[in-house]
Amino acid sequence: MALRVARRRSREALHRARVDARTKRLLLRVQPGEVAVIDHEDLDRVAAEGLVSRGVAAVVNAARSISGRYPNRGPLILVEAGIPLIDSVGKLLMTKVKEGDSLRIEGDRIFVGDRLVGVGIRQTTSSIGAAMEASQQRLADQFESFASNTLEFMSRERDLLFGGLGLPVLEHEFTGRHALVVVRGTSYKEDLAALRPYIRDVQPVMIGVDGGADALLEEGYRPDVILGDMDSVSEHALRVGLPRRRRFLDIIRGRWRNRPADVVVHAYANGSAPGAERVTALGVPFTTFIVSGTSEDAAFLLAHGLGAALIVAVGSHGTLREFLDKGRLGMASTFLARLRVGDILVDAKGVSRLYRGVARPRDAWLLLAAVVVLFVVIVLVSPALRLEVRLLWESFRTWLFHIRSGV
Repeated sequence: MALRVARRRSREALHRARVDARTKRLLLRVQPGEVAVIDHEDLDRVAAEGLVSRGVAAVVNAARSISGRYPNRGPLILVEAGIPLIDSVGKLLMTKVKEGDSLRIEGDRIFVGDRLVGVGIRQTTSSIGAAMEASQQRLADQFESFASNTLEFMSRERDLLFGGLGLPVLEHEFTGRHALVVVRGTSYKEDLAALRPYIRDVQPVMIGVDGGADALLEEGYRPDVILGDMDSVSEHALRVGLPRRRRFLDIIRGRWRNRPADVVVHAYANGSAPGAERVTALGVPFTTFIVSGTSEDAAFLLAHGLGAALIVAVGSHGTLREFLDKGRLGMASTFLARLRVGDILVDAKGVSRLYRGVARPRDAWLLLAAVVVLFVVIVLVSPALRLEVRLLWESFRTWLFHIRSGV
């Protein structure tokens, strides 16, 4: 019996553990084939899609991936992608499993070597479906909580929402320009790809919200403003905030000014600014912006307060489930921030459908220059064409001579 157990265990795959209570921080370093050990109640869609895209072997959650508060889709996304989800293992798991440990998962049990470190609930499509159906009945309670939190948030942030107080001073000018706010949320890659003609022609002020700065860099853009808690943005992206030498390629693209990105650390009403320590350690100059809501809300309020003519949102929260994913306070702040900037806020999908691009004078001149260069090259490599050009030139000189002499 013991021999059979030993053989079965030897066949179980060992996977390196990546441990973090903040899923978005873990996504920055987890590698394909590793096990994500998280403490994330009500796993949201964006986090689940991030784990799937990183190719994790399994997800072990110390908390409940679906608490019944609302029907979140995160757990279903993982299970449908074939990624095992071990749920509700308990808070002690975060201390028992260390970064880099070799984990083995047997059903609903988690082992480090031969040591059992936790037992949870192995979620399936049917168990998640039943939990989602039950949570659907509790949406009314969530709206009641939302109403009270909305009033609380409005009373606390009324000066910022309606008076524009506390706005930071930035190097980049917003007045009369379009602002592109990029959040690393749902369908952000597709939205940025669809907006290429718009970005090329309009050249909006680009605001990367935390990981949204990396999203811009991945698509070949340079963020003008990086705003957030600085917990899910890479060091490489933060260094965009440092001055650099202007490159020839920047001049070709029409980027004559070489201003560094404005780095804005999201601070809260109690004075705490979680990202300030990290940015200071990197030697990146920054300013703070005090907003009780989310960093996404702060970006909208910043662009609106500094005079942007239009705000285009990429990857932001828009559906009922996405609002609920932000939590009660986050839902209230997001709702009110959108209400405040609603007159100039549009979704990226709407812009990509309406905007088809315009022909720019610079493009026309480049096309003409390319045609001239191509013609010259063809003439140079063809003796017959060279002779034809000489004959045409002689004919033109003869005609011009007759015009001048009056013949």
